[in-house]
Amino acid sequence: MNETAPQPTYYPDDEIDLRELFATLWRGKWIIMLTTLVFAAAGVGYALYKPNIYQSSVLVAPAQEEGGGLSGLASQFGGLASLAGINLGGGSSNQTVIAKEVLQSRAFLTDFFHRHDMEIPLMAVEGWNKKTGDWVYDRDKYNPETGEWLPDSDGESHKPTDWDMVETFREDHFSVGEAKDTGMITVSVKHYSPILAKEWAEKLVQDINEHMRKQDVEEAEARIAYLEQKLDETNIAGMQQVFYQLIENETRTVMLANAQKEYVFKTVDPAVVAEEKAEPKRALICVIATLLGGMLGVFIVFIRAFIRGSDGESSSQSNTGDTTA
Repeated sequence: MNETAPQPTYYPDDEIDLRELFATLWRGKWIIMLTTLVFAAAGVGYALYKPNIYQSSVLVAPAQEEGGGLSGLASQFGGLASLAGINLGGGSSNQTVIAKEVLQSRAFLTDFFHRHDMEIPLMAVEGWNKKTGDWVYDRDKYNPETGEWLPDSDGESHKPTDWDMVETFREDHFSVGEAKDTGMITVSVKHYSPILAKEWAEKLVQDINEHMRKQDVEEAEARIAYLEQKLDETNIAGMQQVFYQLIENETRTVMLANAQKEYVFKTVDPAVVAEEKAEPKRALICVIATLLGGMLGVFIVFIRAFIRGSDGESSSQSNTGDTTA
């Protein structure tokens, strides 16, 4: 007895008809072309409207070795020092990591803005004239003739707060990157003016070095004063030796800090005035806008075809019902 092999079942309604698909696209070709053209024109206009932004970067390396003499003294005299109420600790803190975090901190950046009068070039400028070297001001916020900040629609002044300046600088102008394999750190600054971007990048490195140097000198001098006081209060020879060693170490810290110009970060590759813009990527903007326009046009064509198909089926069912009746 021969049994017939089961034949596969086909469902024509579920298959995609490529010819019908291309026919639908061809019927809606003008919609696709028009949408693509509109988006392409908008992308070109937006790309041309955006001003050039330039970037300057400083490549720096740690300028001092970590784990200096204090950790050695801690292992040698830690027991005796603890008897006098002095905590030498088990090692030195990583100055490079601390300096990197301080560089991005709100307190340091706020002080940096005020020290270098960055309020106007940071918050009131929206472009830079390459030919004349003049800034292009946002005259809805700031009047350069009178030097006054203008009120907004609610009547409040556009004058920025420290919070506003820090947020704007972090988001739009400033970045810090670190190479994990080499430990090198890159401090980058963006601005409409390549000259200003270079100056800010240089000053950031200079100021963080000076900030960390001043902080270490003040702490070392405070420890020296405390150790000298403890030295006068004890007659124990062993403790006196500890105090002399610690005072010598702290004095060396002060001397080295004052002698080093680049205290925490040593410049490997200095900042230069950029000759080419970093942003905007005008070609990329135009390409993305054109692709989005084409995709939207195709989507519109398919939606129209689906709606028309649904309306056609409804009409056909309605006519069939009337004929039957």
